[in-house]
Amino acid sequence: MTTDRAARLRALHVKGSPLILPNVWDAASARAVEEAGFPVVATGSSAMAAVLGYEDGERTPAEEMFAAIARIVRAVGVPVTADVERGYGLKPAELAGRLAEAGAVGCNLEDSRDDVLVEPGEQADYLAAVKAAAGDDLVVNARVDTYIVGDGGIADAMDRGRRYVAAGADCVYPIGLADPEEIRILAADLPINVYFRPGAPSHAELAALGVCRVSYGHGLHRAAHVYAESLFAAVAAGRNPYE
Repeated sequence: MTTDRAARLRALHVKGSPLILPNVWDAASARAVEEAGFPVVATGSSAMAAVLGYEDGERTPAEEMFAAIARIVRAVGVPVTADVERGYGLKPAELAGRLAEAGAVGCNLEDSRDDVLVEPGEQADYLAAVKAAAGDDLVVNARVDTYIVGDGGIADAMDRGRRYVAAGADCVYPIGLADPEEIRILAADLPINVYFRPGAPSHAELAALGVCRVSYGHGLHRAAHVYAESLFAAVAAGRNPYE
């Protein structure tokens, strides 16, 4: 069953017909995404950390994060891919095991630590070890953080992306990449995931650029939370929050 779900997830990464992932933060939001017709549920680590009462950046205890991932997996019938930051300090085999125990068949792994880029060879070795431990049961989306904590150069992003794919990553995620021409150049060489945010190219435009995966990160949770705050403010002011 796990291998079948991983294969389904992997097969949905198609250049020109990207997998759209409106990232979730709990079992209820996961059910809503599945009910909306999406074939995969993806978690967002920042949003889940906030729901669990922690700051983003691997401050959530691994036990709590993987328990939350497991609840999401139990709540839906589609494959689940989990954002696990840089692995919460777990060794590759232990990380692969925790993901398997939770039922996730995919994961995001970052290549920065405390806002400092990890040396690309070190990250490639880590990714290779995770893949060796998990085999075909895990689809790895390797995040490339050069656009948010590095110099933002496409050359570094391309070099890291190529290394990570050679190490076994199924997709690379240059988070912060927004320029359509740079998206096109990277997508021509690599299977890439683009972060959808205000001002980003449309889904159709990203498809035409050759993107194979689109993530919403913490954006939807942030928007939902802002709306919830407005409801609470209405109640506090004695207004009807439903009007």
